[in-house]
Amino acid sequence: VQLQASGGGLVQAGGSLRLSCSASGRTVSSYGMGWFRQAPGTEREFVAAISRSGGSTRYADSMKGRFTISRDNAKNAMYLQMNSLKPEDTAVYYCAAKSQYYNGVHTEGAQYDYWGQGTLVTVSS
Repeated sequence: VQLQASGGGLVQAGGSLRLSCSASGRTVSSYGMGWFRQAPGTEREFVAAISRSGGSTRYADSMKGRFTISRDNAKNAMYLQMNSLKPEDTAVYYCAAKSQYYNGVHTEGAQYDYWGQGTLVTVSS
């Protein structure tokens, strides 16, 4: 499966952005999916994950209550709604997919099989 993240941009602190991850090649309903991010000079970190059905989600503690992950298997897409953005949210955001037969969620990047190219989110203070 090929993934393409989009929707990044420049936003002021307190603002919102909605990231999209479009998939091609195979239906995303076969994959658990997630969002990760990497700021300059830092390691990649987990943001949020969603199960194949969308019924289960998990968030990094710093994103809880501000970010919402969702998916639309009919559109072969996943989304990340980001509200109350902070300057420390500035990073390149990547979407990822994990081929799996069960309906779990995964928070470790090493567990994912496919990655998109990333979209830059810049939050100004």
